[in-house]
Amino acid sequence: MPRVTIDGKIIEVQKGSTILDSARQIGIDIPTLCFRDGYEPSTSCMVCIVKVGNRIVPSCATKVEDGMEIESETEEILEARRTALELLLSDHAGDCIAPCQSVCPAGMNIPLMIRQIANGDLKDAIMTVKEDIPLPAVLGRICPAPCEKGCRRGSYDNPVSICLLKRYVADVDLSTESPYMPVCESESGKRVAIVGSGPAGLSSAYYLLQYGHACTIFDDHEKPGGALQYDIPEDRLPRKSLDDEIKIIEKLGAKFQLNKRIDTIESLKDKYDAILIATGQNKSILPEKTKIDRNTLQTDIDGVFIAGNVIGRRTNMAVRSVADGKISANSIDQYLNSLPITGVLKAFTVRMGNLPEFELHKFVETASQIDRIVPSDAFSDDEAVAESLRCLHCDCRRADNCRLRDYSDIYNANPNKYKGQRRPYDQQSQHSEIIYEPGKCISCGLCVQITSKSKESLGLTFIGRGFTVRVGVPFNQTIKEGLQKVARECVEACPTGALAFK
Repeated sequence: MPRVTIDGKIIEVQKGSTILDSARQIGIDIPTLCFRDGYEPSTSCMVCIVKVGNRIVPSCATKVEDGMEIESETEEILEARRTALELLLSDHAGDCIAPCQSVCPAGMNIPLMIRQIANGDLKDAIMTVKEDIPLPAVLGRICPAPCEKGCRRGSYDNPVSICLLKRYVADVDLSTESPYMPVCESESGKRVAIVGSGPAGLSSAYYLLQYGHACTIFDDHEKPGGALQYDIPEDRLPRKSLDDEIKIIEKLGAKFQLNKRIDTIESLKDKYDAILIATGQNKSILPEKTKIDRNTLQTDIDGVFIAGNVIGRRTNMAVRSVADGKISANSIDQYLNSLPITGVLKAFTVRMGNLPEFELHKFVETASQIDRIVPSDAFSDDEAVAESLRCLHCDCRRADNCRLRDYSDIYNANPNKYKGQRRPYDQQSQHSEIIYEPGKCISCGLCVQITSKSKESLGLTFIGRGFTVRVGVPFNQTIKEGLQKVARECVEACPTGALAFK
């Protein structure tokens, strides 16, 4: 059997094995996009490259030879893989996350919530909302809705009523006998003091309790809620909505010490493992020269973190304070577990930006054509579903299952490195189960091989030549005619979001 050296390790491999096979044999993970076991390698993506002597070769198609010395993790190879990914991204037409979600300060998965409302899955919808927003009944009433300013539908007629849909989901949940309660990890034995019971403090407690940390919230007022309780008129924010959402945080285990003023951090340091300052505009509890890491919300005082308007932002939005609460909770949890403090890392994303009219119409033609519904007070069930159907679903249906995105994140690829004129956005939705977005296709050919192997009557094929080659259905037929037998297999094989289930 041939003996080869991979990254300094000498191994014996089966004759006829590829370098990729050999690397996997000893647990070395070489990225692949266009390769799939059981199919012929196309060597089109070039992210699986390695170095053999002075040559750079695709590991998926290169057979091992006795005495080969292979390098898979040098800086040269990592940079070459990054370049291969950046070249693929330069022609990518599609958004990883929808514009509405990308501009939401809390990063809520708005399109998923809307799909769940449209399908009547309100229990799943409240879980989606509360993944990022612990106070949706409150924010559904007072948020200035930056997400709606980012809604792509607004460029066509009127944006989707995202804020009212969020409020609808929250109100329905609170009206049930058992409102949604997230699962909490077992008690960690760690204690966190939170100074301030406004949106930032409440939000941080909501997530810290799920991590298993005990939370005590201090406030010098008679009731919790901070500015939500005392600065917003009742006609804008009924106190019952606020109180009901605070009760859920209390049921999770939060302890409140009200009418209790904290003047110094030192008074808490001996009793608590970490401290969060979330006192709104009041900064009196901090030393004047306190430094803050804006990404993690950690201060230069050991074990002390900060969140909300005490940071000193120009804009005063509760949704931003709620987002700070989640970031600070994540950072505090990392601190309490002696992990590197990174806060909440942002996932890799590609954005198309503003679309020309013909591309916008590709989205609009798959959505309801009714105009924005504006209820006198709140949505009825039927109105909520009808408004949900106006969503253009700009997000990628496979954002959480896209190897192009995953590897771009791992290799720190810059989607704008080779900025040029991308291909036009298109989507083909004639099929009952799947959708095809050619602009996300990297021409790996896996679906072409699958349809050929299954003897689809039409199947898929390469159309065009050179840089303009694309995968499509022969004879200008639709994806419905092309994939009659193996649509599911093609979706599962696709390394990007080009083929996805509806």
